[in-house]
Amino acid sequence: MAKIGQVILVGAGPGDPDLLTIRAVQRISIGDVLVYDRLIQQGVLALAKPTAERIYMGKEPGLHTRQEQIHALLVEKAYEGKTVVRLKGGDPFLFGRGGEEVEYLAEHGVPFEVVPGVSSCLSAPLSAGIAVTHRDASSSVVIVTGHNALGNEDRIEWDAVAKIDTAVFLMCVHNVETIARNLIAAGRSPATPAAMIQMAYWDGEHVVTGTLENIAAEVRRAEIEPPATLVVGEVVRLRTKLLQLMASQLERKEVYV
Repeated sequence: MAKIGQVILVGAGPGDPDLLTIRAVQRISIGDVLVYDRLIQQGVLALAKPTAERIYMGKEPGLHTRQEQIHALLVEKAYEGKTVVRLKGGDPFLFGRGGEEVEYLAEHGVPFEVVPGVSSCLSAPLSAGIAVTHRDASSSVVIVTGHNALGNEDRIEWDAVAKIDTAVFLMCVHNVETIARNLIAAGRSPATPAAMIQMAYWDGEHVVTGTLENIAAEVRRAEIEPPATLVVGEVVRLRTKLLQLMASQLERKEVYV
């Protein structure tokens, strides 16, 4: 049997190549094979060497049956002696199933490395001018998956989440109404500010704001689609001021108000 290669799980951040880590760029450049997700921009793929094999294994929202195929593909390519770069949006270990992939690789004797990435739980709010913590508004933040609220086993402790100053929900566009209802039922005020950020750092970036009482209606009205990030908390009230400050420093051409 030929020498086994390796698999490098690389967090590709929110999509913009400028937000990759230096290590991520280096690892992408040495890959013989790139196995990439749906939310990877072409500018990231362009960092690979010309001879690298590019394999798209993105999973559309709501479809998760492809994970077993991804596992098998990573092992297959590593057994061929290749360096496989597994490009994952955001951070590999934050709702990215990176832990499952690492377990599978270890079970099959494949060497691996994990490179952290910038998660949308922090980058999407920042892009929208929202500081998830702020001395005047928030000293705590919780990151929650939005999937559990849509028919799956709900392991979220809503009473606990409702007590945290800022709550950030990922993968939640289609169940924002359920999330808002659960937070209100757990004691969060219906007047709590909320914002949904669609496609942060992509050309289609769009932000809608409201309160827990009406954010679901605002999301529907604006026809927000995944990927999008929901932020709940008083920090949302500060976004107009922060956007203005950021725009004055970075000379942004567009400000969402």
